[in-house]
Amino acid sequence: MDALDIFFNLDVLRRAFPMLVRGLGNTFLLGVTAIVFGSVLGLLLAMTRLYSPKPFRYMAIVYIDLIRAIPVLVLLILIYYALPFAGLTLNSFTAAAAALTMVLAAFTAEVMRAGLQAIPKGQFEAAAALGLGFWVAMRKVVVPQAIRIVIPPHASNCVSVIKDTALASVVAMSDLLKQATDAQALFANPTPLIGAAILYIVILLPLVRLTGWLEKRAQRAYQH
Repeated sequence: MDALDIFFNLDVLRRAFPMLVRGLGNTFLLGVTAIVFGSVLGLLLAMTRLYSPKPFRYMAIVYIDLIRAIPVLVLLILIYYALPFAGLTLNSFTAAAAALTMVLAAFTAEVMRAGLQAIPKGQFEAAAALGLGFWVAMRKVVVPQAIRIVIPPHASNCVSVIKDTALASVVAMSDLLKQATDAQALFANPTPLIGAAILYIVILLPLVRLTGWLEKRAQRAYQH
């Protein structure tokens, strides 16, 4: 048996492909869930850190610094295996989504904080002069401008979250990596893992290139 039969067995790949597709769907759902909720929570954390009373501001700082310091895998294991001892049991998808959401929220909060602080104070003053309240000014004037500034780094963080979905296999979630591992055991051949790697590249490479394009576009806009 040569290397092609071991690592690139087309017959094994054909039989394993439905399993990989199911795993890819779960990976996509997990990634989208974490990105949506993590982005919203990150924005709220950034605003809390910048504009809330000191006790809430300090709590936001502690959360952001603590979560950024904990490896994603450690956080995932704590949520899935430790919370049941506190009376809260989550299924594998919910645990993975919670861990990735918490991590993305912490990094998004720092990115959004930088974006909000980059908005000139004159924008706040102009909104106040027009009679806009704080929340209306944030929603219609400040946050839209900040989002345009932070799109490149936030896109990079989102790509990282999609890559980190592979860690969900640790808690037995049927993501792409878990399905590939199961297929490898089922067919006694590592080709499904190669197929999973190719699918990850097909998904993530365009996103990586998109992130680079957004960064260059932001740099050109800043220079002009």
